[in-house]
Amino acid sequence: MNTEKLRTIFAESLNIDESLVTDDLTYNSIPEWDSIAHMALVAEIDDQFDIMLDTDDVIDMSSFAEAKRILTKYEVEF
Repeated sequence: MNTEKLRTIFAESLNIDESLVTDDLTYNSIPEWDSIAHMALVAEIDDQFDIMLDTDDVIDMSSFAEAKRILTKYEVEF
């Protein structure tokens, strides 16, 4: 359930089709995921999961797979 929720957040924040959101999706691998979109993505993750990512986690979130790993630190289960 949380995987689908996160996939939807990525797709909507990056304005891409959900089918493109896989563990292989990485920062700057598509033109839509630039630094501005990254901050919008982080804000949406914070809002939807009711958390506040710390700065290191924002910087380290370099892929969809890494986002899931980071969110587990905030007790989000995948």
